[in-house]
Amino acid sequence: MNAESSIREPEKPPLIRNWWSLTGLTIAAGALFSFLFLFVLDSLARSGNPYLGILTYLVAPAFLFSGLILAGLGMWLEHRRRRQQGGAVSALVIDFSRARDRRRLAWFGGGAAGFLLLSAIGSYQTYHFTESTQFCGQVCHTVMEPQRVTHQLGPHARVACVECHIGPGATWFVKSKLSGTYQVYATWADKYPRPIPTPIKNLRPARETCEQCHWPQKFIGNLDRTFHYFLADETNTPFVVRMTLKVGGGDPRLGPVAGIHWHVHPTNVVQYVAARWDHGQWVPDPSRQSIPWVRFVDGQGVVTEFRKPGFTNDPARFEIRTMDCMDCHNRPAHQYQAPSKAVNHALALGRIDPSLPWIKSNAVYALTRPYTNLSEALERIATFLAAAYPAPDHRDLAPSVREAIATVQEIYQHNFFPGMRASWEKYPVNSSHMFWPGCFRCHEGRHVTADGKRRIVNDCNACHTILAQGYGEVLRQLTPEGQPFRHPGDEVDGGCYECHTGGL
Repeated sequence: MNAESSIREPEKPPLIRNWWSLTGLTIAAGALFSFLFLFVLDSLARSGNPYLGILTYLVAPAFLFSGLILAGLGMWLEHRRRRQQGGAVSALVIDFSRARDRRRLAWFGGGAAGFLLLSAIGSYQTYHFTESTQFCGQVCHTVMEPQRVTHQLGPHARVACVECHIGPGATWFVKSKLSGTYQVYATWADKYPRPIPTPIKNLRPARETCEQCHWPQKFIGNLDRTFHYFLADETNTPFVVRMTLKVGGGDPRLGPVAGIHWHVHPTNVVQYVAARWDHGQWVPDPSRQSIPWVRFVDGQGVVTEFRKPGFTNDPARFEIRTMDCMDCHNRPAHQYQAPSKAVNHALALGRIDPSLPWIKSNAVYALTRPYTNLSEALERIATFLAAAYPAPDHRDLAPSVREAIATVQEIYQHNFFPGMRASWEKYPVNSSHMFWPGCFRCHEGRHVTADGKRRIVNDCNACHTILAQGYGEVLRQLTPEGQPFRHPGDEVDGGCYECHTGGL
């Protein structure tokens, strides 16, 4: 063998040995670390978080691929440089005897270590921040402003959004990732509906979320409640109703299985079809406000079906939903108050002076006018109420008028969101029957069996008993056995919601 052929050319250093490629690899390494760290945290978390999934499966991989692309770009630049210089290789040599090399290495090593450290800290802090209500309501998308405000003022203000909207489990873990990804796209592309529709289609069952805190089999018994109303007349006549709510319970060891919570007792299966009459036919009602068919299966397996007149359709052609907590308590965390209810509450607390003539009707009128934005609403509310109660001799408004204006403006800010077209009108409340059908969706007395012998009960005393009503001395005269409701003024017939549309 020729001696010259046995002499091998020195191996060229790999193309990746350049500053661009090394920087890209550092970024990719940090992104890979963040991905693995977030993946482990998200996998071991008690409940999934779609927003964390966005960071784990979108943002971290984006940085990973960006780093790899930068590394590849550096390799291409190095290859082009070598080709232009006839294959000459500029070795990447670090000579510790040279001060310049020591400084460069120190800067590069310090930067790489700092980047990895920031990736670790940032990943951990991001994990907690994306679980916060502040992130869900403010940072990710302003579209959630109505939900954020009503959540902060509601009974579940200390419960994080993800606790109810996601919950534990592998199946919902995947669903939350897909849902969260689409939400980012919809917000970025401005394709989200205004207002956000309800009920939420992909909300997990209440038994897997609500019942983690609210034990349905616990005996509750009866609750004493007092409701304050004011009539829309010149003197804002007060009217008080004190009643016993028969909440009941679901554990026979602690009390009778009766009352309102009878509907969700484990041995009672209540199913229904939500459909409305539209253009000569029954069509699905996504709002679940019209229920023409109900099926009840008792503990012995006996099945009873109830239908409203005119509903002769096959229920199997519709979605048959099994009743749970959310069918009545459909606004547990985001509650919008109807104008008249909010004004009644402010009058009862003295935040609005009941001695101001017609203040109940004037306040409700100011709240229910159409406004294009919040600034216009606040300005016109103040202008209208100030004109209704002018100051004598052109002096400043009376303190009671100023306080009334401020209170009505606050009510508007808490319950009306013009930018999202969201208000109490868009979100039915099913746990009562004052402004929406609620209980009367099934209990209005028109659901009967095929033979006409049985009917769903529509007795008001089945759920509550009025102990006293009116104002003044009559409220001291309690009647434990209950009394019929006496509507103030003229007698009425029909459901409360048929007249009380929120502006009365």
